[in-house]
Amino acid sequence: MDFNLSDKQTMLVSIFRDFGEEHFTDEHVIQWCEDQGLPDEVVKDFVELYFNLDQLFDNDARDGFSLMSQALILEELSRCAGATLPFQNDLFNLRIIQEFAEPDKFAPVLEDYRATGRLVFALGISEPGAGSDSMSMQAYTETRDGKIILNGVKNYVNNGEYAPFLLVAAIDKDEKPGKYPPLSFWLIPRDLPGIRAYPLSKIGQSMLPFATIAFDEVELAPEYKLYGGPDGFKKLFRLLEIGRVFTCASCVGMTEAAISDAVRHATTHEAFGTKLHGFQQIETMLTDMEVDLANMKSMLYRAAWDVDTSAPQERLNVALMKRYVPRAATEVASKAMQIFGGSGYSQRSRTGRIWQDCRGNQIAEGTDEIMVYIAGPLIADKYTTEAPNRNLLV
Repeated sequence: MDFNLSDKQTMLVSIFRDFGEEHFTDEHVIQWCEDQGLPDEVVKDFVELYFNLDQLFDNDARDGFSLMSQALILEELSRCAGATLPFQNDLFNLRIIQEFAEPDKFAPVLEDYRATGRLVFALGISEPGAGSDSMSMQAYTETRDGKIILNGVKNYVNNGEYAPFLLVAAIDKDEKPGKYPPLSFWLIPRDLPGIRAYPLSKIGQSMLPFATIAFDEVELAPEYKLYGGPDGFKKLFRLLEIGRVFTCASCVGMTEAAISDAVRHATTHEAFGTKLHGFQQIETMLTDMEVDLANMKSMLYRAAWDVDTSAPQERLNVALMKRYVPRAATEVASKAMQIFGGSGYSQRSRTGRIWQDCRGNQIAEGTDEIMVYIAGPLIADKYTTEAPNRNLLV
């Protein structure tokens, strides 16, 4: 098995490394975290670079970059920034609307994104009582007196206060339930009567401004509805696997940044007349951190490859990746903070910022515990239906 990146993948990483190192200096990142977002010129530069390279590097992919290539891009940019960036949400949201919208509705959204670097909509799926458990969603639409009405609350809506449109997932009470509740998506103007947005203050991921959005008797036009077909939740579950790959790619990049910073500190600072890396405790920490990173990369690339190729163990490997990678990233960042000592435990510390962002990723796109709920039955099925017939007494 070849664990090396291909020549094209190596070139792709190099190109986005140059972009990341040019834009994501520590001074810039600190400022943009305070500003809760990237400036226009940075997002425009990203989309121009991204869309001018997709056919060059993945000319056999159905829709631009493969998931593996997207993971490599997000990993490298997160490494350069040492922070969670808006790009992973943008690419995930584009996947959502492309899957649920007809081409005539998706095309202008993509065109606007390519022109401005900003998505015209914010995505509302998660709810206060239905975060990782999407099928417990309570937001709903129903037709009353000839009018389509939306009610409910969406939580952790990235850019929800500012985007001119909202892409809202809701249970469609006009449809008959089947195996799953009938799910529909609606692309609606944010300024409709009955919509209220409340800023949501969180611990980390400061470049992503989140909001809670409440919908109270919001009247919808029929043309706001996206055609998703009868398998809304089935499509959403697969798309969530892509979102989990993006989240873990960001974690891997930030982990690389944390280890690099910790090594630099350990090799340049002294205690009791000895460089920090000369202490066995520090060597042990750095070794364990590097082991975690190697495992994280392996699980990320395997999961991305499985999704790209629709491999039989795709869902299991994505769940195992999401269970392991953010948690390991948080632990690595915590060890890096320990190596830095007091200087790592500050608002302006890159290592502290990485810890906060990775800790949030243990919740985002499905919590650690939900990954066990997904993986457990798949593991049981794997070892009961595919167990090889072996005679161990040979």
